[in-house]
Amino acid sequence: MKEKSRLLIIGGGGHAESVIDVVESEDTFEIIGLIGRPDEVGATRFGYKIIGTDDALSELVKSCQFAVIAVGQIKSADQRIQLYQKAIRYGFQIPNIISPKAYVSKHAEIGPGTTVMHYAIINAGAKVGANCIINTRALVEHGVEIADHCHISTGAILNGEVKIGPKTFVGSGSVIREGRAIGRSCIVGMGLTVHSDLEDFGQLTCNR
Repeated sequence: MKEKSRLLIIGGGGHAESVIDVVESEDTFEIIGLIGRPDEVGATRFGYKIIGTDDALSELVKSCQFAVIAVGQIKSADQRIQLYQKAIRYGFQIPNIISPKAYVSKHAEIGPGTTVMHYAIINAGAKVGANCIINTRALVEHGVEIADHCHISTGAILNGEVKIGPKTFVGSGSVIREGRAIGRSCIVGMGLTVHSDLEDFGQLTCNR
């Protein structure tokens, strides 16, 4: 049996638990522990201990080659970006974590550090950037382009040729019409139908 690579989970909350489940399903890595907030250290998530804060990364990289960012993103991507950049700076490799229950076309492209959760679909010609979350049952259709550090939430539908700018959040169950462009650092709320483009830093809370 091939020895599994050691993996550190950076994050200690609910999203980290979801990532743990995907990592276990993928069965490629051995989870050595989690990184969390100071008040979380010593707690466990599904039997894995939170072994330190991000201050411990410089020491942990000596015994663990891989790390994944498992912090959620709604209002801002800043924390995910900071942790991603810090882990790389210390020398960690940030792999893609892709559920075996997801479908990713061989004709799609996915940047480093992106997590694709259970039953998500990424179809042919789609391009997903680095450090993104493609959450449970999200649909990324043909020709969609998602820039770095985005979160496409549970059940969201991005129809053909949609463009999503960096650091943008698309809420659960929202549907974006084909060919629309959503700018950088935008927030699209839950359960919306988006027919028009959205400029940089836009926040959409009702259908348009």
